Amino acid sequence: MTLSTLTATRPDFNHVVAFEVAKQTLCVYSLPGGVQDVFTNSRGCIRRKLKRELKRNAAEELGPLMVVCEATGGYECHVLGVCVELGIPCHKAHGSRIRAYARYRGMLAKTDPIDARLLAEFGLQTKDLRLYTPPRPEQARLRQLKSRRDDIQQLVQAEKNRLEHADDKVVANSIHVVIKILERQLARIEAEIKTSIDSDSELATSANLMVGVIGIGHITTVTLLAYLPELGRLTRGQAAMLTGLAPINKDSGQARAPRRIEAGRAQVRRCLYMAATVAIRHNPILNAFATRLTQDGKPFKVVITAVMRKLIVILNAIMRERQPWKHAKTA
Repeated sequence: MTLSTLTATRPDFNHVVAFEVAKQTLCVYSLPGGVQDVFTNSRGCIRRKLKRELKRNAAEELGPLMVVCEATGGYECHVLGVCVELGIPCHKAHGSRIRAYARYRGMLAKTDPIDARLLAEFGLQTKDLRLYTPPRPEQARLRQLKSRRDDIQQLVQAEKNRLEHADDKVVANSIHVVIKILERQLARIEAEIKTSIDSDSELATSANLMVGVIGIGHITTVTLLAYLPELGRLTRGQAAMLTGLAPINKDSGQARAPRRIEAGRAQVRRCLYMAATVAIRHNPILNAFATRLTQDGKPFKVVITAVMRKLIVILNAIMRERQPWKHAKTA
């Protein structure tokens, strides 16, 4: 999800091409006309298909064209890349929203052809869908590096956990060797992350502004740069919603259920949790805020969630103004 997925309102599209994405194949359904195809999930096949649709669009004067695909953990990247290359608006649909649409339509069966048609009808009938905007190349690379860093760190921790129970000398030595290899790779990736940030003036400036907030460290900063590039172009509510820190109402009739958070970007939320625990102890402003909530009888999880939400709101304001926080820590 990007800033455009929150703020860019789409026009009405009369011509929709939907891609049901799998690892190796694509099932495609076009409206109007109900034309269905199946072909390999490759840039060449996608490009040829969309060029045919553009020619058809021009010949039949169908009106604005939009591509719809479902987020599938990365296998949709070819579709998104070709759409950006050809300048075709694209909506990356959330899977749970598509299933909810299917239930609304009373469609219980699920196959690739059915899902492709469903995606096309969803795109044609749903108003105000948010259009995909590609990340900056620097931000996309930083995200890959951060993801790889997290993978290696988890592998290191897993090996260290195994070492605790390794009684055999050969097994223990093997684990030590693997840990050393992984730690060297981890150091290499972290050095590359630092170089990527330092070599880009926009990322470097943003990083320096973020670490000025007591509680925000290097890892949280990298996570925010990689997974929340919209920071500084959001409203307070959008910043909280995008990170999954907005309290959601669940009321009905006379019943008033406790507000709960849900959805949002888990990677950002996990780092903010750790940042909030540090901020509650060492950031005077947020310590006073947390103390006030605690004295009002709020449980710990409510308090730390409120601090996380306040942190992201502060960071969003700092990024918007491009000025250090007025309570920034001094070197």
